[in-house]
Amino acid sequence: MKLCKRLSTLALAVALVLSLTVPALAVSDSQTVSAQTAAQAAATYGGAVSVQYALWQDGDIVLTGHTGTFSKTENRVLMDTDLYGIGSVSKIYTTVAVMQLAEDGKLSLDAPVTRYLKDFKMADPRYKDITVRMLLNHSSGLMGSTLDSALLFDDSDPSSTDLLLEWLASQRLKADPGAYSVYCNDGFTLAELVVEAVSGMDFMDYVDRYILAPADLENTFAPASTFDTDRLARIYQGTDTRALPRDCLNAVGAGGMYASASDLAAFGGALTDSTLLSQSSLDAMTYPEYSRGIWPEDTLDMLSFGLGWDAVEWFPFSQSGIQALVKGGDTLYYHAGLVVIPEYDMAAAVVSSGGTSTYNELTATRILIDALAAAGVTVNETVPALPEATPAAMPADLTSNSGWYGATSAQYRVDVGADGTLTLHYLNYPSIPDQVFTYCSDGTFRDTTGTALLSFVRETNGETYLYQKAFATLPGLGTLPTSNYAAVKLPDNPVSSEIQAAWDKIMTMSVLPLTEKYTSQVYLSMGSADTGEASELVPGYLGAARIVDAQTALYVPQLPGVGGRDGQDLRVFSENGVTYLTSNNSLYMDAAAAPSLFTGAGWSYSTIQENGYARWYHVGSAAGKTMSVHTTGTGGFWVYDAQGQVVASSVLWDDTSVILPSGGLVVFAGDPGARFHLSFRT
Repeated sequence: MKLCKRLSTLALAVALVLSLTVPALAVSDSQTVSAQTAAQAAATYGGAVSVQYALWQDGDIVLTGHTGTFSKTENRVLMDTDLYGIGSVSKIYTTVAVMQLAEDGKLSLDAPVTRYLKDFKMADPRYKDITVRMLLNHSSGLMGSTLDSALLFDDSDPSSTDLLLEWLASQRLKADPGAYSVYCNDGFTLAELVVEAVSGMDFMDYVDRYILAPADLENTFAPASTFDTDRLARIYQGTDTRALPRDCLNAVGAGGMYASASDLAAFGGALTDSTLLSQSSLDAMTYPEYSRGIWPEDTLDMLSFGLGWDAVEWFPFSQSGIQALVKGGDTLYYHAGLVVIPEYDMAAAVVSSGGTSTYNELTATRILIDALAAAGVTVNETVPALPEATPAAMPADLTSNSGWYGATSAQYRVDVGADGTLTLHYLNYPSIPDQVFTYCSDGTFRDTTGTALLSFVRETNGETYLYQKAFATLPGLGTLPTSNYAAVKLPDNPVSSEIQAAWDKIMTMSVLPLTEKYTSQVYLSMGSADTGEASELVPGYLGAARIVDAQTALYVPQLPGVGGRDGQDLRVFSENGVTYLTSNNSLYMDAAAAPSLFTGAGWSYSTIQENGYARWYHVGSAAGKTMSVHTTGTGGFWVYDAQGQVVASSVLWDDTSVILPSGGLVVFAGDPGARFHLSFRT
């Protein structure tokens, strides 16, 4: 286990005890202009429809603002009381709830989760070693995100949370509990269940009573809360001007809450003034939890996990001896960033429809830098330079690092030549040209611009990691430092030609989801996920999963940070001539096996069977005909064109009829017994 070696940690502990409260000053015109400029930059970079921001200082919201448009079609101005999904910033509310219960002696952070969740079991005996702390610092070893039917449109169904224990019972762990921290949504859904089990209350009832009420937060809700949903900023798919139904992420403790920027900033502020937690609990939340496991020595990165926090060491504040606590959140449509500076009693929040949480975090950072400057506190924003180094002769043994490297969503071929060059080949993105790096005197490989470096690190677990370090500056927003393990070397996995051919066939197969609820956002995101690029494969692997046999591929990378998040074990089986694929708990079928719509005389129908699986059809010869749908029972339908784009949906637009596109697909989904009566006309 690594120890935190920075002297600044001790200095920070003293600073937190001797809280340097800065009196709230009147916000200057320059601060207002700077905040608006940063928000507009965030909107531009991320393509956000609207951005809202707020600054809390010493007990009050002292600055608010917004940019963009509330709606593309309604004549309605943006307001500071508009609501946005805050995504994973919800994890901080969950963390606070757990810390409160720990303060009350009702749970222990270092007790096993099984002490509080008696029904928690997994197909891996190591689950018994998972502690409550590991849920909050992302080191549980869980695969990551079991969000089946969790992301829904205008549907607050809590089933995804209610069924998590049942789903986890068939999963294994991807790492030893406590080995390293890697972002994990399921850990926080388990923490939500722990809060309910220990408190005896529904999670949001607890949050309302013990977090929102004491902090006077009246503009924070969950999908199932009673509130005016018309206050939610409108969300959109791409350039479509039709607003989508309400975005509901029903894994509430992991990412499902809504708030205004002012409420979110005030929540951050309430953490600094003992309204919600004791100083000792806040100190525990801000400890560098990442240092308990495998992590790069250089920590100047966007991630430095605490309890709940994405970062407890955030540039540029960290190089001025100021601790900033950061949490970002992203749903498919909303994005949020919260930055809190405890020692100066400041917090800034930025929320948006569209965009990304990273740009929101940078906007909040800009607002806080300006607020500190107004109070006479200077933040050093100088962008650090990479260590000086010159090309040098490379030790011959470094060529042994050549091979295949992997992360969850990216795999690489790394070739280290005897001439001291490192060539990085992207398997997932054929359009990206190979990058060439040159060996230098400090043992790193530098790119041609001298702004990025790579090196190899042999960690205590015996794995070889591809380490990367770089700085990216976004005009108007600031600098993003990178210092992390980009990938881990994958062990050779030779398989027979027959088994490889079986998986090569699976790789080229289009698959259709069967177990998502009819209101699921998955149905809308299917087409947009296709990049049109054919990925290369690591021999013996399917993505990041090692091929075991013709039916099974198991997730491999042991990778801290975010590169190793959301691992998937894959299994293939056939029934009645149809090929099916399972990815953890999700079930898919071969698209080629979907039948064509029957368009005989009169009405035809499709009925959801007892298994609840969605029913897919090729448009086939029905192309050009108008299909009318009458539904009995609970369900909905979606229609896709040949490119996988949604052209009609009863869920999104209350469609009841559609002219069927050539080469398209239709899916009917709903509760068992739901029946869709179909008629066709030319």
